[in-house]
Amino acid sequence: MVRQAAQALRERIGSRPGVHVVLGSGLGSVADGVEDQVVVPFAELPGFPRPTVEGHAGRFVAGRIAGAPVLVQQGRFHYYEGWDAGIVGLPVRTGHALGARTLVLTNAAGGIRRDLAPGSLMLIDDHLHLGFRAPLAGPVREREARFPDMSRPYDPELLALAESAALEAGVPLSRGVYAMVLGPSFETPAEVRALRAAGADAVGMSTTPEVVVARALGQRVLGISMISNWAAGLGDGALDHEDVMAWADAAGRTLAPMLKALLAQNPDGRARSG
Repeated sequence: MVRQAAQALRERIGSRPGVHVVLGSGLGSVADGVEDQVVVPFAELPGFPRPTVEGHAGRFVAGRIAGAPVLVQQGRFHYYEGWDAGIVGLPVRTGHALGARTLVLTNAAGGIRRDLAPGSLMLIDDHLHLGFRAPLAGPVREREARFPDMSRPYDPELLALAESAALEAGVPLSRGVYAMVLGPSFETPAEVRALRAAGADAVGMSTTPEVVVARALGQRVLGISMISNWAAGLGDGALDHEDVMAWADAAGRTLAPMLKALLAQNPDGRARSG
């Protein structure tokens, strides 16, 4: 299924993107900055279902950002939608099959650490995978490690490049630990206290399965959380997906110039023409 999807996508976009960028809930507007766009809906690729979550358009946008050939993914698949590990990891495997050496993952997350207010950005330097579903379950796939090393899931060089890009773009950015829970319900205050005690700075419902798959494939990974709300028990009022979307849309305008500055630093390491 991966080969067929990659071949179909390659025929449509006619390029080999070095960087695969995944946009989380409400962050789809970041793709507006892609030059020479070729848009391919998931539904037109073999094996790709339609996303069921608001804020996930379900399409690839290929082109260039700051001269870098990129594959931008608007929307992802989550375990809580009922998809199995194969579907959740399918877009990452497809991007890798196209030639992407670097994977940049973004998400909307609830802030647990007090300085992570809604609208801020957090560079993920480690994570807690608490979805309790193994992304690599089943037979070993071609070109994937059975037991990938996760001691450094997020590439140190990419972390440094991201901090440099944020400084250049004038975007405040801190590091932290992201915790993934299965969802789709928001966490309880007691669960948030437990996550904080375990070392989590932000919490969401995605990303870590994709990181595991990417590391099994040997890709370099960068993760960025957009803080869309205070985690339960830390703010006033009830948590609502519409509020998450609103904050994500606002933060996307901050993320876009930082991403452009990052890609200008050639994170895929390929020689560029011009």
